Amino acid sequence: MATTDISALIDYYVREKDLTRECVLKALEASFLTAYSKMVPGADRIRKLRAVINPQKGTVKIKAVMTIVDDAEFRDPYNEIKNSVIQASPAAAEKSFKVGDTISVNVTPKDFGRIAVQTARQTMQQRIRKAEQEMLADNFRERVNEVVTGTVKRYEKGDVIVEVDRFEGVMPQRERIPGEEYSPGDKMRFLVKDVREDRNRGTKELILSRSSSELVRRLFESEVAEIADRTISIVTVVREPGYRSKMVVRTADPNVDPIGACVGIRGVRVKNVVNELNHEKVDILEYTDDKASMVLQSLDPINPLDVIVDEKTRKVTVVVADDKAAAKAKGRRGQNVRLTGRLISAKNERWEVLVVPHDAGAAAKALAKEGTVALAESLGISAEIAGRIVQGGFTTVEQIAGDDTNPADLAEAAQISEAEAGEIIAKARSI
Repeated sequence: MATTDISALIDYYVREKDLTRECVLKALEASFLTAYSKMVPGADRIRKLRAVINPQKGTVKIKAVMTIVDDAEFRDPYNEIKNSVIQASPAAAEKSFKVGDTISVNVTPKDFGRIAVQTARQTMQQRIRKAEQEMLADNFRERVNEVVTGTVKRYEKGDVIVEVDRFEGVMPQRERIPGEEYSPGDKMRFLVKDVREDRNRGTKELILSRSSSELVRRLFESEVAEIADRTISIVTVVREPGYRSKMVVRTADPNVDPIGACVGIRGVRVKNVVNELNHEKVDILEYTDDKASMVLQSLDPINPLDVIVDEKTRKVTVVVADDKAAAKAKGRRGQNVRLTGRLISAKNERWEVLVVPHDAGAAAKALAKEGTVALAESLGISAEIAGRIVQGGFTTVEQIAGDDTNPADLAEAAQISEAEAGEIIAKARSI
């Protein structure tokens, strides 16, 4: 830009940077003060200095706020002015001044406007950039948790710098999808995570994210019309970015299948989200308040032998056939059960999901113990004798009471006399 005219300078930044005149004037004032400090020796000793710009006339004046002092007390020429000087000035004819008052004194050097514009050009870009960032950051503050499209610009100290609507945002390492690569020029969608103060730079900083669970939620809201019109609601989303997300949905209309609507015809809706997430797996589940059903949905496909919900310890244990079935249900490094646990947890109520293989020996022992207790109570015998009877193959009262039960066989199994065995058989038949 070749112009040295102040009015043209203001118009240029208003037009090219889409900033308000007030914003440009503020940046220009700061630039002129910087230029003045470089041009005038001792300017840094002036405590109160301001630039007064007249956009219509294209002029600038630098004014210092000075304190009127008695001539005999005059010590600081940078911040004080003699009372005699003020009383002899034209300003005294318009207003009454006394010792102790402050007055704005014009300290503009000759040809300052022309020289200052040239000097200010060097600092103006930086100040305008800061003003532009401030304005755009204020706009983004109202868009937190919205999805925006951005272009990757560069890497800076491990962070990815992304341009969004002429504003440079930052995606820190923790907000990136593990394993995802970012090259300058790549266009992708980001979640506006936060707008915060960058203390090192003294500017506002736009924080972007691709690892947030909220990004998954927002992408489905934009893809699924039934979510947008609130026919379907998203209950919760849990995520291990780069690997798997699980989303729970429910419908307000019994005629609308919430999972089918989110998947879309031929899976087009969920595919669009998966592609945006760099092919991350997405499981969609229908809400139920039954934790066992919720867990089985989340671990599907699974063929459980048993599901045990312990409200006291807040654990759901799923018993499967063998180690292979357990490993498959747990997922890569246990991520499937971790996500399922988070899925059924509440804010102040953490649940854990366990998948364990069936132990035939342990199950047999449990059944034997259960049978022993039942026999002892029903027949009025000791647990020791009942245990030997069960080990001998007589596991139920009905079996002992059978017509083909021989007292001698029962006596041998229980290690008791035939007379005692006969009494036990008679007791069983009488029940």
